Amino acid sequence: MAEPGVRHLVVVLGDQLDASAAAFDGCDPARDAIWMAEVAEESTHVWSTKTRTALFLSAMRHFARDRRAEGWTVHYRRLDDVDNRGTLGAELADAIARLRPRSVRLTAPGDWRVLQALRATVASADVPLVIEPDRHFYCDVRAFAAWARDQPELRLEFFYREMRRRHGVLMDGDAPAGGRWNFDAENRAPFDARGPGALPAPLRVEPDAITREVLALVATRFAGHPGRLDHFAWPVTRAQALDALARFVDERLPAFGRWQDALWPEAPWLWHSQIASALNLKLLGPREVVDAVEAAWRAGRVPLAAAEGYIRQILGWREYVRGVYWTQMPRYADANALQAAGDLPGFYWTGDAPMPCLADALRQTLDLGYAHHIQRLMVIGLYAQLLGVEPAQVHRWFLAVYVDAVEWVEMPNVLGMSQYADGGLMSSKPYIASGRYIERMSAGSYCRRCAFDPGRRTGPQACPYTRLYWDFMLRHEALLTANPRTRLQVRALERLGPDERATIHREAAQWRAAPSQRGEATPVQAD
Repeated sequence: MAEPGVRHLVVVLGDQLDASAAAFDGCDPARDAIWMAEVAEESTHVWSTKTRTALFLSAMRHFARDRRAEGWTVHYRRLDDVDNRGTLGAELADAIARLRPRSVRLTAPGDWRVLQALRATVASADVPLVIEPDRHFYCDVRAFAAWARDQPELRLEFFYREMRRRHGVLMDGDAPAGGRWNFDAENRAPFDARGPGALPAPLRVEPDAITREVLALVATRFAGHPGRLDHFAWPVTRAQALDALARFVDERLPAFGRWQDALWPEAPWLWHSQIASALNLKLLGPREVVDAVEAAWRAGRVPLAAAEGYIRQILGWREYVRGVYWTQMPRYADANALQAAGDLPGFYWTGDAPMPCLADALRQTLDLGYAHHIQRLMVIGLYAQLLGVEPAQVHRWFLAVYVDAVEWVEMPNVLGMSQYADGGLMSSKPYIASGRYIERMSAGSYCRRCAFDPGRRTGPQACPYTRLYWDFMLRHEALLTANPRTRLQVRALERLGPDERATIHREAAQWRAAPSQRGEATPVQAD
């Protein structure tokens, strides 16, 4: 017998764990119901690590528990239900048939693929679908599109300043606090040879019974997936996320700005916030994060440079990449301006890279589901770009491995910022560097452990980053010469004679062909 019909069936996706989301507007727990589903497709459309899958499932189960405690009926499909159909579309179709809602309500998803699938499912069921805007963000997609239409180039700096003015963040009247919009000069210091020194304790949230149940399930169901679960300690509830924010502001924000770009071996957390996953699951809102950071500065608890550097990431970059994603999809996913066609090295899935800097960042990523932004951009992403990996493969890897990876934020960061696959839509230049950059930002700590020399571009001791950097410039000399921001950088090629150019090309080709660099676009797994 069919269950009685409900008025509104409110769909809550795994990255929409906000009880005040717009989909709930006008809803009543006595007449409406929530629908949520764990499905294998969300862990297998990219080869998601165990850590990433566990975070989503645990946070979803906690959210469902809390809504039930508030009186909601929650129709929740678990991954281990024997009749789980494996996809969001199939599960939602079954729920609509059983529950016979008069309408389906949904906050706009953050993933183009998911939006299309759910639209098609509800249309096939001939039920009205109401998609509400996601008011989690400062800037909605229509407002970003309107701003973008008036811009000759989509540059973060112009967008960020507009957002500061519009929302009165870090402003003294009409002027930026401190008389400057940008404190990058203070916020990009490398460590010296002594390293970071004493560090604050990293955030650690002990798994409760729900999380332990999820960890056991993931360990069994996705046993062949990469990643480890014994380090799992992420916030999975709103209360835990609020505590994580408070701890960051009190313990790590004061030093965050100066050292935000620095690198050091086996020091994954440094002074970084560890709240990006909570933000992207919607356990935290960006306004409460920005307000907490600004309040700490105005109270004299943190330097202005640290507050501005962090707010730039939230109010500026995070909002900006979302606007780029939704105004450029679906064509953005296929961007490959540099025509890179290589495969991702297999060691991206094992961490067994031949350079200590890259091995450290990869192993940390696979163990913890985390790496900070310079490790992602200027160690992991840089190597893939210099090697010439197909951008879509790099994108799939980043989406699979990081606990804070949801497509709207990850794809532009990888395709635009890291790989320059969009040809400069987001970034005014390719972010390329030799091994000297990593040496400088880590005070040589990796290079002292390495068989390669960051100052050499040819020969057996040449740093792979350095060799590939010079090869990249040779291969893209015309592009880099035409760009005002890289013109001086590429002029260094004038020092190279024909013989050395040929040697760089030959050795780079040999390195790409070496067994250690081989990989496959999509790892094979059985689920």
